Amino acid sequence: MTRKSLEAWSPWVLLVLILLVWQAICSAFNVSEFIFPSPARIWEQLLEYKEVIAGHAWRTFWVTMAGFAIAIVVGVLLGFLIGSSRVAYTAFYPLMTGFNALPKAAFVPVLVVWFGIGIGPAILTAFLISFFPITVNIATGLATLEPELEDVLRVLGASRWDVLTKVGLPRSMPYFFGSLKVAITLAFVGTTVSEMQASNEGIGYLLVSAGSAMQMGLAFAGLVVVGAMAMAMYELFSWIEKHTTAWAHRGSQSH
Repeated sequence: MTRKSLEAWSPWVLLVLILLVWQAICSAFNVSEFIFPSPARIWEQLLEYKEVIAGHAWRTFWVTMAGFAIAIVVGVLLGFLIGSSRVAYTAFYPLMTGFNALPKAAFVPVLVVWFGIGIGPAILTAFLISFFPITVNIATGLATLEPELEDVLRVLGASRWDVLTKVGLPRSMPYFFGSLKVAITLAFVGTTVSEMQASNEGIGYLLVSAGSAMQMGLAFAGLVVVGAMAMAMYELFSWIEKHTTAWAHRGSQSH
């Protein structure tokens, strides 16, 4: 087995090992499904309630994508603004860091007052929790442009705008795709948290309902679906990154 194939299969091997150990512990100690359901029980619940779970999962998915799309637009624009000026970087970065430290779940009750129960709070929570990594990475990519390179370009007649758009932004692409992989997982967290507090649809609502009915297998099945959707989107952005910014990664070029 080659090194590349080993790397490709290693996550699946690890996942299988975890599931086997998990199942063995639940079976050996006769753990109640009301406390910690086994993988077999979760699979049974997933199949039994597949239509219900699919409906809630679709709602969570498109709401997350809507909030994430807004996060990309705002994150890129704000990151470009912050990274294009040292004064803006110095002024905005501490404030952005302070805002990011605030628990986003605390915003949900406020958003409910403003927009009511439904998709509004979920979309905005997904946006609020996911735009920060995008902003920071775009700003960092632009702000860390080598001064020597910028000086050379200026001597060659390039304007500040030319430097930012023709050199800075392409150079920031690896940072951008790295931030997307982090932000998409956070967006699913934000949507699920909002649905748990202010919605009658979605995986978050399903988790609360299943927990109230003591159907822990169903609750874990919902968690598995959210994790699977996040992993799928992560892999999608990884694939796009690999095919658009291969030049930035060592060992990605063929020899």
